[in-house]
Amino acid sequence: MLQRILTAIVSLLAQVGEGVVFAVRAIRECVRPPFELGEIGRQIYELGWRSAPLIGASGLAVGTVLSMHTRASLERFGAEALMPSALALALVRETGPLTAGLLLSGRVGAGIGAELGAMKVTEQIDALEATAVDSFRFLVVTRVIACVIAFPILTTLMNFMGILGGYVAEHFVSGMSFRLYFQSSFQYIEFADYIPATIKTMVFGFIVATTASYLGVNTTSGTEGVGRAATRSVVVASVLLIVVNVLLVRLIGFLFPAGAGP
Repeated sequence: MLQRILTAIVSLLAQVGEGVVFAVRAIRECVRPPFELGEIGRQIYELGWRSAPLIGASGLAVGTVLSMHTRASLERFGAEALMPSALALALVRETGPLTAGLLLSGRVGAGIGAELGAMKVTEQIDALEATAVDSFRFLVVTRVIACVIAFPILTTLMNFMGILGGYVAEHFVSGMSFRLYFQSSFQYIEFADYIPATIKTMVFGFIVATTASYLGVNTTSGTEGVGRAATRSVVVASVLLIVVNVLLVRLIGFLFPAGAGP
């Protein structure tokens, strides 16, 4: 029993080490030309643009629900007028980036893990190598760069749609005008609130892309392994996002005290 536990621990540590080496290689290759611009553009479209409807609809729903809960809480203190500002700050600082990251880890992470896993088990990656194509740069680096670019843009969409959803809920409750609501929403938001929280989603994009790519290119056991790679990509990437988000929040609070919250 003890031997099996030790073997499992050693295997886990070995996988973590291989994953770290994989991520370091991805960082190095991402900044080294030449770049596969055509493939990067295609991946931005596939991973970013096609995720926009999911992010937009989710942002609208999250904003509406947050608005109702926030208003119910503020009513106890007679501070309903602060609802737009409170909702916007909550979305921009934390709720929007983390929610967008977790949603995209599901859609994008599973997609990358399954696609690269299928290419691995059908030996398409070996075929690329046989034609003198650097499969790591063509398959992994392009997806990493695409995610790093797309995640902040999609997070901004999530924030805007969340604020819009808050307006819809507030308008039906109090009849607040569109102009007044958005003036109140952005009254207290500063660059120290928006920029660090949005930039950290670039880290989220890197984590999702490298995790899914690593699990995809190391897929074994045929089609069963493809499904397992897709599932593990979502689970591992989501857990890493939550852990890294805690560290980034503390780091942002240290570097940008004005945007660290109350």
